Amino acid sequence: MLAEDHYLVREGIRQLIDAQPELDLVAVCEDLDSLVKAIDAEKPDVVLTDIRMPPTNTDEGIRAADHLREQQPDAGVVVLSQYADPQYALAFLEHGSRGRGYLLKERVSDGEQLANAIQEVARGGSVIDPKIIDALVAARSRAAESPLRQLTPRETEILSEMASGKNNAAIAETLVLSERAVEKHINSIFSKLALGEEPEIHRRVKAVLLFLGDKQQ
Repeated sequence: MLAEDHYLVREGIRQLIDAQPELDLVAVCEDLDSLVKAIDAEKPDVVLTDIRMPPTNTDEGIRAADHLREQQPDAGVVVLSQYADPQYALAFLEHGSRGRGYLLKERVSDGEQLANAIQEVARGGSVIDPKIIDALVAARSRAAESPLRQLTPRETEILSEMASGKNNAAIAETLVLSERAVEKHINSIFSKLALGEEPEIHRRVKAVLLFLGDKQQ
């Protein structure tokens, strides 16, 4: 399913998709309302959507991704953007990177590359444009001092395990700790990284993004 409000961009992407025999385009939309209706009606495997569309031209693609996650947790989303904005990336990946792709429009000119990205998120993988990763790293490096420096060696070790996708039980088993001890360390990590009182899954994703961004500096 494709959602893009600019006619020329939409038709160009439509042609790229139509040229890929393994892909079946079930709907083409121009705004958030029509996209949400099409998602509910067609139950797509993957939605390819612009980030900014009518009615507000702000974050419609991210809102559509959230709606799809609620309706079809296993469906994938690839967002297309003109902007390498780390805030968009953080918002899009806030609930995890599984089945998520973030590509810049300037890179979407190769049908095979686009098809590969669509198929990867359909399998539950993730595809993030290198420029987006660079933007996340640059945003992180602008901070005067990384709050990660405040973490103890054990907390850093636990955050590293979190970044590998492990839950608390798996971390406890790997590091030979009790789950209660892991939970206390993680709460300390959240506090030191100033992640506030948001739902835990949001804090885990943000903590991991900070960790990964710091490792690439």
